Amino acid sequence: MIGILSDSHGDLAAFNAAYELLREKGARRFLFAGGRYTDLDSWILERREKSRGGREYSDMDFLADVTQWLSSKDALPRPPAFGEVPADVSAEEDRRLVLERFSRVPERDSLQYMDPNIPRKMLDMVGDALCCLVYDKNDLTRDDLLNASVFIHGKESEPNVVQIGPRFFITPGRLAGAAEQTCGLLEKVDRNLKYTAFRLDGSVVLEPRELQLGRGTKLQVK
Repeated sequence: MIGILSDSHGDLAAFNAAYELLREKGARRFLFAGGRYTDLDSWILERREKSRGGREYSDMDFLADVTQWLSSKDALPRPPAFGEVPADVSAEEDRRLVLERFSRVPERDSLQYMDPNIPRKMLDMVGDALCCLVYDKNDLTRDDLLNASVFIHGKESEPNVVQIGPRFFITPGRLAGAAEQTCGLLEKVDRNLKYTAFRLDGSVVLEPRELQLGRGTKLQVK
């Protein structure tokens, strides 16, 4: 299962609530469509500080992290798609594992959007479907539309699934700046995908929708 978040715009409490909700529902990976690219880093830092009782990162914390990192060098790497997501990120290893579970893209007005080393769009296979993660769907190009079949994007006030020919456009809604704070969960069902959106209290705001992949009228792009 894949948790989908977008448009947190500095609301780290909402980001945390969405992460916990999706993790409890079985999400093992997360797609963050932007709406403040750096919120992921700020959220992890805040979680680490809270786990230490609010105290600052000390020299002893640094030594403990280095010791744990060195001791884990000889261990076999655990694929990020397997196992539960860490609930606590006080240790450096857990912080790294959480970051590995996230894919994220920047929004247009961020510094990261102008950085050539940070991709504005990311492609990922979910089951048999090639998915494209982007903040603003208007950034999609003809090649994107021809290559992928599922497009996950932010910059929308409400969660939704829109089908255009054989392609699906999915948005989780917003964590900040909308009437309702929402997030989404994408699941593999046989050869298809299923998408559900939730309010942060866990109630369903968008009923489960199965994405029938490979069906529909071909989209003509000129």
